[in-house]
Amino acid sequence: MRRSAILILFGTILGVFAFIAASVLFALRPYLSYQELLEVDRFYVPAFLYIIVLLLFAAIVVTWIAHFYLKNQENRIKDKLHWLYLGNYEHTAFTKKRDKSLFMDQYCNAIHIEIEMLRKKMLSLSREVQHLSAHPQQVGNETKEEILEQERHRIARELHDSVSQQLFAAMMMLSAVNERADDFPEKIQKQMRLIEGIINESQSEMRALLLHLRPTKLEGKTLKKGIEQLLVELKSKVQIAIKWEIDDVHTMSGIEDHFFRIVQELLSNTLRHAKASHLEVYLKQTLQEISLRVYDDGVGFDTSIEKSGSYGLMNIKERVQGMGGSCKIISFPKKGTVIEIRIPNTNVNTNDASAE
Repeated sequence: MRRSAILILFGTILGVFAFIAASVLFALRPYLSYQELLEVDRFYVPAFLYIIVLLLFAAIVVTWIAHFYLKNQENRIKDKLHWLYLGNYEHTAFTKKRDKSLFMDQYCNAIHIEIEMLRKKMLSLSREVQHLSAHPQQVGNETKEEILEQERHRIARELHDSVSQQLFAAMMMLSAVNERADDFPEKIQKQMRLIEGIINESQSEMRALLLHLRPTKLEGKTLKKGIEQLLVELKSKVQIAIKWEIDDVHTMSGIEDHFFRIVQELLSNTLRHAKASHLEVYLKQTLQEISLRVYDDGVGFDTSIEKSGSYGLMNIKERVQGMGGSCKIISFPKKGTVIEIRIPNTNVNTNDASAE
């Protein structure tokens, strides 16, 4: 690829040189014959060699100016396409004014106009997707969200009233037995420690399930307050160091509910699978996008391998795609997990960018 570019550049220099040389010789034709041009010399160097060197230098200068101009235009086009691919339709790359130039300006201008039209169309589609995602889907006389919410409440109530209480009772009985554990043989004590570990793990799993089944809507709270309450409650119940920085995000209420649900599912996944001792949650809003970043120092996993327990992550990806955003998962075995979610911030009033 690089060799081809060098050959093209060299060919362009020769082409420009030939054109300039032919033009100069044609202009000198009425005043100086070719024989005279060969006979004239300066410092024992034929004059035509001076002319050739000057013309070659002029060709190189013209070619390099053209090369840098086209390279600059190419980089700007690549930059715009890159931000379109990432879904950041309000990036400053689209608002930056282009330097006016007559050299091939009509061709470059046409490309920038096409990119701007594509940007506006993709921004419009993204807003439509977010609008549809933020509004409930009707199923009979109830919305899909209402039906799911009712089922979540029912299952959560049954789990809390039955399984959760039974686990608590089993742990209390085991604690009472442990008070006399020194009187038991080593084999029995080992089995009791194993049972205690299983009950503790089951209780942790139950907390994660109950967290997963909590109300999915903010119910009048801001997204910042809803997430912070969730994290404070979680911090009081589990042995995990939790750190967070939450911006006061303002967007459509349906989108805020989606973000709240995503945070719930990510926290539930961390409790159930990560075995982490440290958890960080960051929610940021800029003029261009809303981003969520969740990090844990748990066991991690190989992202190239599909796992039966990855349903939660698949559900999160579907939610993010439904908002016109992107979800990036970085994880390695025994090195923790980072999940980054970004959606375009289409709720701000911005002037349509004009690159031209």
